[in-house]
Amino acid sequence: MTMTSPKQTELSLKQSGVRWLWLAALVFIVDVGSKLLVMNTMEYGWPNRIEVLPFFNLLYVHNYGAAFSFLSDAGGWQRWFFTAIALGVCSLLIFWMRRSSAENRLANSAYALIIGGALGNLFDRMYHGFVVDFLDFYVGNSHWPAFNIADSAICIGAAMIILEGFIADKKEKAK
Repeated sequence: MTMTSPKQTELSLKQSGVRWLWLAALVFIVDVGSKLLVMNTMEYGWPNRIEVLPFFNLLYVHNYGAAFSFLSDAGGWQRWFFTAIALGVCSLLIFWMRRSSAENRLANSAYALIIGGALGNLFDRMYHGFVVDFLDFYVGNSHWPAFNIADSAICIGAAMIILEGFIADKKEKAK
């Protein structure tokens, strides 16, 4: 029986999931670009919304908290708390991508979407002190909290991780 050393089982950067970081960069660029476009072309706040569809507006708002304005009125410490979380999550996901094969497309693209979204919102927190939100979906008078491209990428990535878990379970049971 031959033992394989850890060096022999490590994946090269080209073979690992970090190859998918191009997707994180794309999400980051699209997110920051869309936020800059909104900030430079729209007036702030509800009266200045742009009605696009009967269920969708463009609405430039600031979010000092996290998802759904969680902790938005916490006094400022939440900026650094969410910064630390974003950096920790991105580091962990890059670590997992480094250990994962590039052929694991679903998981690596999910991680990349989350990284790109987290870095997009992190950029806003560090540069502006708040996150720019502008997508406003609603039914009647009930509005979903405004969000942005980064938030969408994070949610899609999280859903893909859950989906990947179900697919992996099916493959495991099939064996």
